[in-house]
Amino acid sequence: MKVSKYLAKHLRHQPERIGLVLDPHGWTGIDTLLAATAAHGFPISRAELDHVVAANDKKRFAVEDGRIRASQGHTVAVDLDLPPAEPPAYLYHGTVGDRLPAIRTEGLRPMARHDVHLSPDRETATRVGARRGRPVVLSVDTGAMHRAGHVFRVSANGVWLTPAVPPEFIRFPG
Repeated sequence: MKVSKYLAKHLRHQPERIGLVLDPHGWTGIDTLLAATAAHGFPISRAELDHVVAANDKKRFAVEDGRIRASQGHTVAVDLDLPPAEPPAYLYHGTVGDRLPAIRTEGLRPMARHDVHLSPDRETATRVGARRGRPVVLSVDTGAMHRAGHVFRVSANGVWLTPAVPPEFIRFPG
């Protein structure tokens, strides 16, 4: 778990802290990453890295051609170069109750991230919401959003991304 969190922090939020430079699409060389982690007192072996990438339940990382990147969730400027995709009729967003008043008036906003993250199923959204307290799962009428011209992309790990979700497309529980 510590390795996964360390990688997420530096591949999504603070690459410069360990001397990493991400390319415009968020990629960095695996050898470069391993050298940087070792140089900053957190050595990771290639076997450990491969295990974290393969075993991470959220599939947070993608590996391709000797490079690695976080699948989504960046606060640093990257273009994940994901093509637009037609979403299913509904996707889900996990949150907590104290955020509902703002969501009812403003919709879902990306906050510090580049996009709003939507889950393909209620179970995943419940786990996401539970990270901050008692979860509330919102249904998003992504079919109607798509028909209205909103753009969606899907990351390598199945998380759906869109710049914002206006409140009229959100179905609140109860």
